[in-house]
Amino acid sequence: MNLGFLASGRGSNLQAVIDACRRGELAATPRVVISNNSASGALERARQAGIPAYHLSSHTHGEGLDEAILEALRRHEAQLVVLAGYMKKLGPRTLAAYRNRIVNIHPALLPKFGGQGMYGMNVHQAVITAGERETGVTIHLVDEEYDHGATLAQARVPVLPGDTPETLARRVLEREHTFLVETLGKIVRGEIPLD
Repeated sequence: MNLGFLASGRGSNLQAVIDACRRGELAATPRVVISNNSASGALERARQAGIPAYHLSSHTHGEGLDEAILEALRRHEAQLVVLAGYMKKLGPRTLAAYRNRIVNIHPALLPKFGGQGMYGMNVHQAVITAGERETGVTIHLVDEEYDHGATLAQARVPVLPGDTPETLARRVLEREHTFLVETLGKIVRGEIPLD
């Protein structure tokens, strides 16, 4: 299966997938990486791996951003799109063209701690403030709303006494890396249907 990625930050989940594909653990090929952040680690990781990498943002494309993203995904024959720390909403053309073929990884157990503004340390701080005893990772389909599409898979991570947002974030991210690869494998093998 050909994968397209959108990422805004370091790209550590992207790297986990690239590594799994290289080891033969995941029967997929990362074909393109798109970032709205020209300085993102994801673009650098893609370039180091020889994967076409594009900075596409409202600054580079204005009103034409949705079309530019869709064109890049199609040009590189992406069959499944993975949002791996992508901090923007996708446009209607991309969402329509890849309906039920776009997945997002979120660092909490949705529907709790999702929605606009719930990303990065904000999520982990909210989990701790709420007194939760567990959090985790959710992989879900992407639709027009933040963190709203159908849940495909979840993994649980305990919240430990004395956890800070930083310590919790490290443990959740560690689980994200393995869980994303596991879940993509199930999608590729047809064990998790997307329709």
